[in-house]
Amino acid sequence: MAKPQRPSGRTNLASCIVATIFLIFVVIIVFIVYFTVFKPQDPKIAVNAVQLPSFSVANGTVNFIFSQYASVRNPNRAAFSHYDSSLQLLYSGNQVGFMFIPAGNIDAGRTQYMAATFSVQSFPLSTPTNSGPTLSNDAVNGLRMGPTLEIESRMEMAGRVKVLHFFSHHVEAKAGCRVAIAVSDGSVLGFHC
Repeated sequence: MAKPQRPSGRTNLASCIVATIFLIFVVIIVFIVYFTVFKPQDPKIAVNAVQLPSFSVANGTVNFIFSQYASVRNPNRAAFSHYDSSLQLLYSGNQVGFMFIPAGNIDAGRTQYMAATFSVQSFPLSTPTNSGPTLSNDAVNGLRMGPTLEIESRMEMAGRVKVLHFFSHHVEAKAGCRVAIAVSDGSVLGFHC
């Protein structure tokens, strides 16, 4: 009987090279799928409404309650866990209001609606540079609106998205809005984000 031949060193080397090339190919395919299909994206914030349920002006200072309604859309294929989120209110570059947004989750591909309401402590009004728009007779009964107050709201949400329960990616979203308010009665004249 003949002895079975042992594989030569060349066939072992060839097998290792083929296995290595196959593993590299699989890793490249995984990265391509990760960066095309599962690539983490930042959430989108849309401010839907701004209201001032309470507003008063006395002795050159203003005091009001600020309410902002926003929707946060998670475009990812994984849940967005937000944990470091806030809403700031600025007047003339100075912070006049602040609120932390509680931590939470937004499911994959979903939109979550959020409402934030807080009291803004009294702050002095700066001297207006203009006396406000004067309306013609055919708009709003020809009433003069008077001076306006402009505030800025900044909403920031930061968190992470875990893709395939393995890859964790930091994402954040920001929305800044300028809000015009009539000083005479506290009505919101408009906002632009």
